[in-house]
Amino acid sequence: MTFQAPLLLASLAVIPLVAVIYALAQRRRRRFAVRYTNVDLLAAVAGRSYTRHLPALLGLLALAALLIAIARPQRTVAAERREANVILVSDTSGSMLATDVKPSRLAAAQAAARTFIKRVPDAFRIGLIGFGSSAQQLVEPTTDHARVTAAVNALQVKGATAMGDALQLAIDSARVPVPDGLGGSRRLPAAIVLLSDGASTRGTDPIDVVQKAKKYRIPIYTVALGTQDGLLEHRDPNTGALVNTEKVPPDTLTLQDIARDSGGQFFAAPDARRLTAVYRNLSTRLAKTKEKRQVTSAFAGGALVLLVAGAGLGMARGGRLP
Repeated sequence: MTFQAPLLLASLAVIPLVAVIYALAQRRRRRFAVRYTNVDLLAAVAGRSYTRHLPALLGLLALAALLIAIARPQRTVAAERREANVILVSDTSGSMLATDVKPSRLAAAQAAARTFIKRVPDAFRIGLIGFGSSAQQLVEPTTDHARVTAAVNALQVKGATAMGDALQLAIDSARVPVPDGLGGSRRLPAAIVLLSDGASTRGTDPIDVVQKAKKYRIPIYTVALGTQDGLLEHRDPNTGALVNTEKVPPDTLTLQDIARDSGGQFFAAPDARRLTAVYRNLSTRLAKTKEKRQVTSAFAGGALVLLVAGAGLGMARGGRLP
């Protein structure tokens, strides 16, 4: 729990002061009571049960609750996110033709991306970036999800792995302002979903780029596609004969660092089923946000209940307020 005006919590210092004043008043009451020799009357006046202090205790708790309410307490709750920029960044390097993820890494990635697009809110702006030897903005952030889906279906494998350049392009794309309806512009909350199946081999170091994402508070959710034993077959283009095979394991360490440093999360997807589950989970997660809501009324209402309870108990016990 947090407080919108935490400095006002200093007013709680009056609670122990009021408790001391009450204790001194009770001591004075006992001194007055010992002047009488009638034991029954003494018991009635001074009281022997600790329950006689309950009305005062409830009143003290009511005062504490009221003072806390003045500081405007807040709690964090999950809420539906209405708008956001989500940039899908997909590896299209040659290793995406590996078949350790059936029917191929690229085909599995396309299917998972389509699932993601279907599940995010319609008002979300989705962008698509593909990267092989270079990074390309295939679709700028848009609410036309059908257009994004068509671009996903058209992804083609080519070249090496320019992961850092792709992340830089994604950050720039995520920060493009949108009209605010009042003649100005504003930036939407943003997130990047990066899928890669290998190490970065071209362009900017992705770890360097992550610092910009952290600066702008853009979390990067990374997905390592494939297995450590994944093989890419190289065949003769003329005869189709197998020439050799190449191990193409995903660079999980780099992807973990990117996710951690940017405030996102890392996922491993060794097969198509797991990959689809990851994208389904991400679509739900990105549609939620955490926001602070005031609970002042709860504390104020609690203070009233405690005050009424204390007053009622005091009247029931001795016909007086505490």
